[in-house]
Amino acid sequence: MAATAVSQYYLSFHSIPEDGGTWRRRTGSSVCCTPPVAPIPSSSPPPVVGPELSLSFRAHVIPHPKKVEKGGEDAFFISSYNGGVVAVADGVSGWAEQNVNPALFSRELMSKASSLVEDEEVSYNPRTLIQKAHAATSSVGSATVIIAMLEKNGTLKIASVGDCGLRVIRKGQVVFSTSPQEHYFDCPYQLSSEAVGQTYLDATVSSVELVKGDTLVIGSDGLFDNVFDHEIVSAVGTTSDDVTNTAKVLANLAHTHSLDLSYESPYSLEARARGFDVPWWKKILGMKLTGGKLDDITVIVGHAESS
Repeated sequence: MAATAVSQYYLSFHSIPEDGGTWRRRTGSSVCCTPPVAPIPSSSPPPVVGPELSLSFRAHVIPHPKKVEKGGEDAFFISSYNGGVVAVADGVSGWAEQNVNPALFSRELMSKASSLVEDEEVSYNPRTLIQKAHAATSSVGSATVIIAMLEKNGTLKIASVGDCGLRVIRKGQVVFSTSPQEHYFDCPYQLSSEAVGQTYLDATVSSVELVKGDTLVIGSDGLFDNVFDHEIVSAVGTTSDDVTNTAKVLANLAHTHSLDLSYESPYSLEARARGFDVPWWKKILGMKLTGGKLDDITVIVGHAESS
């Protein structure tokens, strides 16, 4: 399996819920673009108390096995503006059933967001950035999204719609994690080209104070459906401050788990908890639903350091 250590795009689709909306069940995949990764000090940093911080980011992407040639349908961007900005969009691949390229929406959404990072109206507010990027996106489709922006005073501001995730690792522990938003199992909230979709008003907004040495792990659900938090902590600990290697290790681990039919993944455990399992006659034989989730995998790792 070829892996790509560059940026990427993802979409997946959701089946229609009972309330008549157009949410579609996720099926998975990803695509690439190369982001700037070297942190550049802001020319006019805001007043801060204590040492200034910035995030040094690296990314690693492994597309869904069936979408390697096209690069998949995930999308992300990384910016060195201020203390650092990172975003991941995870598209909805079911649009392909309507002869729509599922990658277009997430790619354009990330492109628009990247171009609006320094917009005065955004004012370093990730929810406002989601609002303006979504409004500027004309492609048909839908996607989940997460955006995190670090101010140089150490405040990490986060806004997310759906099930892309973020973890902050400090001294061998997860000190902060996002929670997925979903209509029902495997059907996350999503920004859409359709009027019935979610908007920036539905975003979960949060913030966390970072300190020097913290590690930030952000990714599409291809990571978090296949890798437990304790495995993320272990990978961060064993790869030390090498964010390039950490991103690669985590992406490869998620990919390995996704192919393992006997692995009790976060995804299969959640499915069983929601009532999805093997037929009754298999249960009599002692069988149960197991396995990872084949998907596009986008992993971005950042390290908080003095500016």
